Amino acid sequence: MNLSATLILAFGMSMDAFTASIGKGATLHRPRFREALRTGLIFGIIETLTPLIGWALGQLASHYVVRWDHWIAFVMLCFLGGRMVWEGFRQREVEPFPLQRHGFWLLVMTAIATSIDALAVGVSLAFLQANIVQTALMIGCATFIMSTLGMMIGRFIGPLLGKRAEIIGGVVLIGIGCYILFSHLA
Repeated sequence: MNLSATLILAFGMSMDAFTASIGKGATLHRPRFREALRTGLIFGIIETLTPLIGWALGQLASHYVVRWDHWIAFVMLCFLGGRMVWEGFRQREVEPFPLQRHGFWLLVMTAIATSIDALAVGVSLAFLQANIVQTALMIGCATFIMSTLGMMIGRFIGPLLGKRAEIIGGVVLIGIGCYILFSHLA
C-alpha cells in the first residue's frame, strides 16, 4: 500500500472513534484539553493494537475473525450505547460535582468496541503483505488526533444539548454498531 492509501485508511478507521469521542466530550462538564488528550491516547493506543492483533490472527485463522468481527462490534456498541441512553433517561438528582472525566475502563471498552473493524482490517492486511507496523501506527495516530478533536468538539456541543447529550451519544454508538453490522451483512 502506498502512503496516500494508508493515510486514507487511517483516517477512515478513526471516524468511529471520532464520533464516539464527540459523544463522550458532550457528556462531560467542560472537559479540559488534558482529558481530551487522555481519551485520544486511550483510543489511539487501542486502535493501533487492534490491526496488529488482526494481522496476527489473519496469519493464523482469518476466516474465524472475519466471520464474527461485525457481530462483536455490534453487541459491544449497542451495550455501551444502551447504557448511555439508560443513564440519560434515568432520573437523577442534580449532581453537586458534575462529571469531569470518564472512567478508564469505560473509555477502554468504548475504544475496543469502535476498533473491532480495525481488527478485520488487520486480517485483510495480512493477505496484502502490507507493512503492518507502519499502517497500525498511522491508524493509531489518526485516531489519537480525531478522538482528541472529537472530545473538544463535544465540549462545545455538550452545553447546548444538556442532559440529552448522553442520550444522543448512546444513540450514536448504537448507530455505529448498526452501521458496522449492516455494512458487513450487505
